[in-house]
Amino acid sequence: MSSELTKVFTKNACPPAGPYSQAIKAAGQVWVAGQIPADSNGQLVEGSVADKTKQCCENIKAILEEAGSGLEKVVRAGVFLSDMKHFSEMNGVYEQYFSHKPARTCVAVKELPKGVDVEIEAIAIQ
Repeated sequence: MSSELTKVFTKNACPPAGPYSQAIKAAGQVWVAGQIPADSNGQLVEGSVADKTKQCCENIKAILEEAGSGLEKVVRAGVFLSDMKHFSEMNGVYEQYFSHKPARTCVAVKELPKGVDVEIEAIAIQ
């Protein structure tokens, strides 16, 4: 197994908003940075928490595909919410993308980048 780190970038997902990569491939794994509900132009998605969760998942899907992986290979996800009142609505969309039920953590945090209500990160195998 290689110890090389490879940056992943796709035009089909939200561009990084800071000094980080959309994902890093290392040792047969793909580590996807937290994805906020923003489109491929970096514009925040308006609408419900369900709409925003869908955009986060679509970003992860595009990044994993660019990395030669896929949603079905996600082994762990992390979900960050601005308030636990969004938990049920987020789960309704999340389970459509991660039906194989990878390990997951979900926490409410004081604040998320750009004032969004949801952010999702993932670790997948290649």
